[in-house]
Amino acid sequence: MKAIVVTDRAAGKAGMKLRERPEPQAAINDVVVQVHASGFTWDELSWPSTWTDRLGHNLTLVIPGQELAGVVTALGYGTTGLAMGQRVFGLTDSYRGGTLAEYVAVEARNLAPLPGDVDFTVGASAAMPGLTAWQGLFEHGRLHAGQSVLVHGAAGAVGSMVTQLAREAGAYVIGTGRAAHRQKVLDFGAQEFVDLENDALEDVGGVDLLFDVFGGDIAKRSAAVIRSGGTLVTIAGPTEARPADGLTIDFVVVPDRAQLSEIIRRVRDGRLRANIGKVSTLHDAVAAFNPSERIEAKRITGKTIIRVRP
Repeated sequence: MKAIVVTDRAAGKAGMKLRERPEPQAAINDVVVQVHASGFTWDELSWPSTWTDRLGHNLTLVIPGQELAGVVTALGYGTTGLAMGQRVFGLTDSYRGGTLAEYVAVEARNLAPLPGDVDFTVGASAAMPGLTAWQGLFEHGRLHAGQSVLVHGAAGAVGSMVTQLAREAGAYVIGTGRAAHRQKVLDFGAQEFVDLENDALEDVGGVDLLFDVFGGDIAKRSAAVIRSGGTLVTIAGPTEARPADGLTIDFVVVPDRAQLSEIIRRVRDGRLRANIGKVSTLHDAVAAFNPSERIEAKRITGKTIIRVRP
């Protein structure tokens, strides 16, 4: 099979190449998926888990990518819940990766059925952002109707999912971003927009929940706009930011079949819209992973998807 491989951790994205690799085999409770569409996280080559297995052994070759949609072509021993030829979507995990390839072996429990009327590109683009938004809002943020939510990076793949799910849950949503993203953020359902380059974040009234994707100084400043006893949820890593008498929760998304099914049901119903910024082929994946123009990287606010099969 063809796959994007990285053999030099120090070289990072510069060491990525399209190569021939052996097709994976299905271990116990695995399925092999013929990948039709794949997604990746821009900084995953810097994650320690990308370069080690679950026993802590260092890897000398990795295939990036965690998000996928495709068709099941093999079942491992003991695998239940999925069938040969079934359309599926979901995640691998950071220790396995491997979705920037024509085939990938995945734990069956990490995947959910993809309805026949949902495109593979949409399925791959909804998996990681959808799960991240769902878990941040409902598992960690304990969001309920009538609360207010401030969403950083609301024009991005994750932020737009957070905005839509929070609105559906009955929350009042304030989105942030660059001035050029204002209309996109409002189109995804935010009731207010804060331009982080020109508006005063501190002027926002006390919100119940803040969903952070930036970390750093913005996260520290954000603590002041959360009401006493409120919650700051972040995917940007540990932070010292703390709302008064409240909680700060740093989390990493995990695969969940039931939640994936809830997300794709909303996509089919038209209640949830995937935020796709760019679609490339596997042959162009290296350039998509490592865009040569920083301006282009800033302009694309949605999810970059690799269409592995036509």
